[in-house]
Amino acid sequence: MPADTMVEKELIRYVDARRDHLIATLQALVRIPSENTPPTGAEGDCQRYCEAYLRSAGFATDLYELSEVPDLTSHPLFFPGRDYTGRPNLAARLRGTGGGRSLILSGHIDTVPRGTLSWTRDPFSGAIENGRLYGRGSNDMKAGIATNLFVARALHDLGLPLRGDLVVESVVDEEFGGVNGTLAGRLRGYLADAAVVSEPSFLRICPAQRGGRTAHILLEVPNEGILSDGMDSGIAAPLAWLLSQIPVFAERRRAAAPPHFAYAPLTNPVPVSVLKIHTGPWGTSEPMATATSCRIELYWQAMPGESLADIDEQFHAWLDETVRARAGLFPVPLKVEFPIRWLPGSSCLPDAPLVRELSACAAEVLGAPPPVAGIEGPCDMYVFQQHFGIPAVLWGARGSNTHLADEFVELDTVVDAARALLLFTYRWCSSEPRG
Repeated sequence: MPADTMVEKELIRYVDARRDHLIATLQALVRIPSENTPPTGAEGDCQRYCEAYLRSAGFATDLYELSEVPDLTSHPLFFPGRDYTGRPNLAARLRGTGGGRSLILSGHIDTVPRGTLSWTRDPFSGAIENGRLYGRGSNDMKAGIATNLFVARALHDLGLPLRGDLVVESVVDEEFGGVNGTLAGRLRGYLADAAVVSEPSFLRICPAQRGGRTAHILLEVPNEGILSDGMDSGIAAPLAWLLSQIPVFAERRRAAAPPHFAYAPLTNPVPVSVLKIHTGPWGTSEPMATATSCRIELYWQAMPGESLADIDEQFHAWLDETVRARAGLFPVPLKVEFPIRWLPGSSCLPDAPLVRELSACAAEVLGAPPPVAGIEGPCDMYVFQQHFGIPAVLWGARGSNTHLADEFVELDTVVDAARALLLFTYRWCSSEPRG
């Protein structure tokens, strides 16, 4: 039996023997809240846990404030208006012996807030039921963070040297279009021949992400109160008209979006969605009055290759046309804001060595090659691909209720993701760069 084959079999046996440790690590991460509540966040405690874990695995750790990164705030990608006090990034490096390919295992430690929806379980309990681990961030993406930490632990425990450098990083502020943490990691000097971002990809290899654009539209109409002549109208008529025209915008987006290999099977690769409609406080503690203003949160997606200028031109042309067609319904000009940065679509080639080699490792673990597809939403992968020339893919476990109450991850898929990622990391970092 070749030595490499013996080592790789030992890697798989290690994951199976230490399954409980992997799950316990994930559970510990879920039990430490790290909610992102722009402009602030609470990732610090979870980052310190990760640093201690990686240090104990023999990695040289770097827990740094984003304010320490030169040129971050002046970089064209930097998104202003966030407060990073007490929200450090974490990077940990295992130096290779030389001559091998380098790799970054990346993930974001922040989660969306628990929200006001009713949970049937404590969102920070890490409760396990029927093969699922529940909790805020369990799927997005503390399962991925736990997998990355576990890979580091396995290499340490097995005493396996790598030829290329391995960096494990945990960044802050990815949710709500943050991305500044991912940018800071690159500007800090953590670069490599490839990157795996451990988002929940449902055991698919995802070399592509869709883009995303969020707009807040404010509708207002004059009204003098419940005894005025305008009591019967309020905001209902302009709101109804605007909502009725959103399918027009959606159809134009479908027609304009360029085709892309990763999204070819989808009937609607660039959906347009209404996320929120808000006219005011609810309940008998508020006075009865006709609604005279309404905020709409509209979200639409984009294909790799589409530009922000084209995206915004399409949106504004549709909105202007919609208002002109019923000008009498809009006595007050609409106000539009874009509260979250533009997240572009992005991809690397499906036959890139990173994709082929990770696919081969996953096939050995899963018994069949995993699907290669585009992820359904935007994320921070484009920073690696577009701005630093680092081939990157998404790879991770499967779960559900992401960003909703009772979020969960399927534990068997966490183990499968760890098996494939550990095998791939060893092979990638033990091989010479290829021209």
